[in-house]
Amino acid sequence: MCRPGEPKEQTMATATSSAESKTEAKKVTPTRGVRNSAWRMTALVVVLRIAVIAVALVLWQMMSGPVLPEYAVSKPTDVSHALWELLGSSTGWTDIKTTAFEIVAGFGIGVAIGTVMGLVLGSVPLAGRVLEPLIAAVNGIPKIALAPLFLLFFGIGPMSKITIAAAGVAFVVFYNVYLGLRLRERELVEIVQVMGGRRHHVLSYVTLPTLVAPFFAALKTGGPLAILGVIGGEFIASTEGVGHELFTAATNLDAPAEFAGLIILVAMTLILNGVLTGLDTLALKRLGLDDRRSGRKTP
Repeated sequence: MCRPGEPKEQTMATATSSAESKTEAKKVTPTRGVRNSAWRMTALVVVLRIAVIAVALVLWQMMSGPVLPEYAVSKPTDVSHALWELLGSSTGWTDIKTTAFEIVAGFGIGVAIGTVMGLVLGSVPLAGRVLEPLIAAVNGIPKIALAPLFLLFFGIGPMSKITIAAAGVAFVVFYNVYLGLRLRERELVEIVQVMGGRRHHVLSYVTLPTLVAPFFAALKTGGPLAILGVIGGEFIASTEGVGHELFTAATNLDAPAEFAGLIILVAMTLILNGVLTGLDTLALKRLGLDDRRSGRKTP
């Protein structure tokens, strides 16, 4: 309705702006509601996780002795005391630093070797057909079985553990990158080339979006393999490291120290997985693929 003496165009503009403001308010309200719901769900998940851990610790404390042999499973109170002693000693931190360095170095070298192998053999089909069966044959050998050989070559120092870790990670990364390149849609490559795109355009618009998911899946799979290789090598022959302390504790039937070492390994695994998850999220956001991962549709 137009007011007396008010131009019709001004009335329509006022109505339009009022409708737009209402629409924006409707858009903002659900967004805030979704965010609040997501925060509540996250808080609920965290609380439930803490509750599960607390219940498990209480049951462990109560069952150790009457139900389970205390010399084998210890008690949470004894484990916490052993963990406090480990973290409070210079020897314990030296072992943690040694193992952490070996894991990071072995993981990084393995990722580099596997990525290069996957890109080269995936980009040169003839080389892939010739070398893939040979790589599969070598990959069939358990990496821990190669540990004595690496120890003969590199001694009982950190280099032998780094090599064992790198061997386990390299094959996982190689197969993910290699198969990712083979599954790359040839039609998309041809479309980019027909539109005048060069190799760097194919790399940016086709290859990287195709490889990012299998590549980071390989990283998350290779992380525990790197830790397994390092600890296995330290078990076989070493003078320091978390694996060396675990072997010493097992030899002395020291269950609290054994569980304290395992807690350190769990913490290392969680830290490595958290870093890789953050890098995965950052890479997807930079490539514009975060909507695809979360299942949202880009307007």
